[in-house]
Amino acid sequence: MAEKKKGKKKRKKELTPDDLLKLEIAKEIGLMDKVDEIGWGGLTAKETGRIGGLMTAKKKRRKK
Repeated sequence: MAEKKKGKKKRKKELTPDDLLKLEIAKEIGLMDKVDEIGWGGLTAKETGRIGGLMTAKKKRRKK
């Protein structure tokens, strides 16, 4: 009988500038503990919307 592999190895993808910005904002608004525990998918729509809005605002400020 073939043995089943236990767990999948996740590859670490390279972080894009947007990923780094998202992490920075999550830290600023105190959501990193939640992200570390349950992942990005565990955030509420309100929390993800807040992160997205702040990302957009920061990108606009950086362009100027």
